[in-house]
Amino acid sequence: MSARTRTVSEPHASPEVVAAVFHGVTVSDAAAVLVVEQVGGVLRVGWSNERAATMLGYDPEDLRAVAVEQLLPSLGGGELKLLLRRERTVHMTLPVRCASGALLDCVVSAVPVPPPAGRRWTVRVTSTANETERALRATADASERRFAILTERSPVPTLLSEQGMRLAHVNDAFCALVDLQAEQLLGTGWLDAVHPDDLETVIEQAIAVLEGGDRTTQARLVRQDGSERSTVIRFAHVFTPSVGAGFIGTIEDITDRLAFEAQLAHQANHDPLTGLPNRTLLAEHVAERFHPGAGGLACIFLDLDNFKVVNDSLGHTVGDALLVEVADRLRSTVRPGDLVARFGGDEFVVVCQQVTEDGAVALAERIGEALHRPITLAGVVLHPRASVGITVQTVEHAAAEELIRDCDTAMYQAKAAGKGRITVLDSEARAQARDKLRLVADLREAIDHREITLMYQPIFSTTERSAVAVESLARWQHPERGAISPSTFVPLAEESGLVSALGLLVLDETCRQLAEWDERLGSAAPQRANVNVSALQLDANLHGHVRSALVRHGLQPCRLSIEITESALMADPAAARAVLLQLRDLGVQVSIDDFGTGYSSLAYLRHLPVDCLKVDRSFVAELADGHPEIATAVIALAQSLGLETVAEGVETQQQADELARLGATHLQGFGLAAPLSGPDTATWFADAWCSDAKTATGPVRHPDLELM
Repeated sequence: MSARTRTVSEPHASPEVVAAVFHGVTVSDAAAVLVVEQVGGVLRVGWSNERAATMLGYDPEDLRAVAVEQLLPSLGGGELKLLLRRERTVHMTLPVRCASGALLDCVVSAVPVPPPAGRRWTVRVTSTANETERALRATADASERRFAILTERSPVPTLLSEQGMRLAHVNDAFCALVDLQAEQLLGTGWLDAVHPDDLETVIEQAIAVLEGGDRTTQARLVRQDGSERSTVIRFAHVFTPSVGAGFIGTIEDITDRLAFEAQLAHQANHDPLTGLPNRTLLAEHVAERFHPGAGGLACIFLDLDNFKVVNDSLGHTVGDALLVEVADRLRSTVRPGDLVARFGGDEFVVVCQQVTEDGAVALAERIGEALHRPITLAGVVLHPRASVGITVQTVEHAAAEELIRDCDTAMYQAKAAGKGRITVLDSEARAQARDKLRLVADLREAIDHREITLMYQPIFSTTERSAVAVESLARWQHPERGAISPSTFVPLAEESGLVSALGLLVLDETCRQLAEWDERLGSAAPQRANVNVSALQLDANLHGHVRSALVRHGLQPCRLSIEITESALMADPAAARAVLLQLRDLGVQVSIDDFGTGYSSLAYLRHLPVDCLKVDRSFVAELADGHPEIATAVIALAQSLGLETVAEGVETQQQADELARLGATHLQGFGLAAPLSGPDTATWFADAWCSDAKTATGPVRHPDLELM
């Protein structure tokens, strides 16, 4: 065993130290070896070989008590961490302090000892005085030159500081970015390229990096021509022996990316036609300025009058030009700081701060005057007008969206009162609007939970003097408000977009009830059920909905009659005719409800594929006053066209007799039979069938019917 091995194996060298030495180095006469370990938060020499003690002029025992910072005076706390890494071996050329205080230039290599040795490193110290180390230094210098060339040619703008804030090197990419020469940027000249408003932040981040660690910051760089580039600067700590701490900075130019993101954000929040903020930005703007309990925030909602006429007569291009002109006039009329937004279609909203109700009205009047100035489009002189609703924030407004909703309500009130008007939503109108909103929510829930029930009113044949069909009538029993009339909730469903769901519910439930009656009553069940359809349901989807309901419940199409009001048919006769033809082809009967009240074209009526006209109850009521003219004309018209008739609202025996004499084919009214629930209707028809079986006079005549 050699003397060198015996030195390592001396009693004061622990097994861990021995392992560290053999892990990190191959001990030779030319290698000075130290084992550095962290004790109580301080890095000290835990063991050294004789070569290390001799080189540094220490007694071996004295060297073991020396702190590493004392041996390596050029390394501060941050730089010492760069030498003693846990992840990899690190080589540095450093001055090492001897016992005499003299500094010896050495290559210091630190090898981390793997777990479970704890925080321990094997450090080899080699003097650079010999030829080998000079060769190593030359190799390092060559590597540094290669690094400089690589950095200089890199497309990534790069800064290199070897000491403090002063640059030692900038590459071509950074010079091109700021349009300056390298000589103008070296030293501290590069700071002149940083935007003055961002300079303090950049300096703070760079100083933090000099103390150790990495930093990233965003800053604007100013080019020589004064233009600006937005960048992200990433600083990394660098330590140069005998020089000190510095940094490497890499720069990412994000100007184009930010511009693209800004463009996307603008497109997401602005109307592409007028350039005005859209509904999303409007909501954000109001929400940011809305403070519950405060006042002074007002919304002015404008809807152009007769805009559809412009679109339909002059074309959408002219309509778009009008919207752009309206947007320009709004911008030039409102106060500085007021927001103008396009709410959608031909609707605009102006948001004002620190304004009274009178001030908002005055602004709305100025807007109205500005809009009404003539404009010539496609050779036509137009004088635009708008219906305007105004709401000023009060303590009753709990949320920003309530303010926008209220001015929308006020606008509809203005339009209902007459076009070109200005309406301020008062507390009573606000209460009514909110009550209506709650009722809409309740109606939606009632439809979803099938809480809309149906009543069925029998329809009688005048020739057979018996009930042959029923009409389905929707009923809503509100849990708090009690019974709500169809004249209230049906228009509400049409206004709120719920009429389709309501109509599908009525259609499906009617078909389900017919199938149930068939199973219970057999041939005594009603032959047909009449279902009312809203004008908003009169589209290409109606045929499919009706067919699906019939198939779902196993019914023949002849068991169903669709009732459509005269006014709905006349709104768009050509489209209505196409829908009715689909229903006729399916085999479903079609009736015109309330005939005579819609001022229809009698010439067009001949081309509509309908089967029945329903005589409105108002004409039936006139019979009692000795005025049968209209009822007579409607029944006669139906006869001449080969159509059936149903006279509604029959209340007395005299009316029934007169209508039978005039030739009405069917009668319906409270004087004959009141609307009944599904089970009661089954009982009613069953009783009528039993009575007819006894008298053998024909099916479905009710025994209590005295009017017939």
